Amino acid sequence: QVQLVESGGGLVQTGGSLRRSCVGYGFTFSNWHMAWFRQAPGKEREFVAAISVSDSSTYYRDSVKGRFTISRDNAKKTVYLAMNSLNPEDTAVYYCAAERSIITRLSERYDYWGQGTQVTVSS
Repeated sequence: QVQLVESGGGLVQTGGSLRRSCVGYGFTFSNWHMAWFRQAPGKEREFVAAISVSDSSTYYRDSVKGRFTISRDNAKKTVYLAMNSLNPEDTAVYYCAAERSIITRLSERYDYWGQGTQVTVSS
């Protein structure tokens, strides 16, 4: 059974940091591109960051560049999202996702999703 199990969300003050983790079960993690998305109340789900299978190339939405870092450890079947200099606009439910074929910013292309975890940044 395929599962993406997330951890590491929570409440933090503006300027603070959090690290999200997502462990993949039931599939060959190293063969899949991984990404993070987020959804704020009343808004569409949006791309945050992605990391490729082959050379670990990374991609970010403009608003998180320089503040967030995506990484992966294939031996641990885990993808991480380190979030620094957080601000209230980063408040959302964050999801990890897996895509087999082509790394993309399009959420509809992703096959597997984590359960989502709330990140709240207080001002």
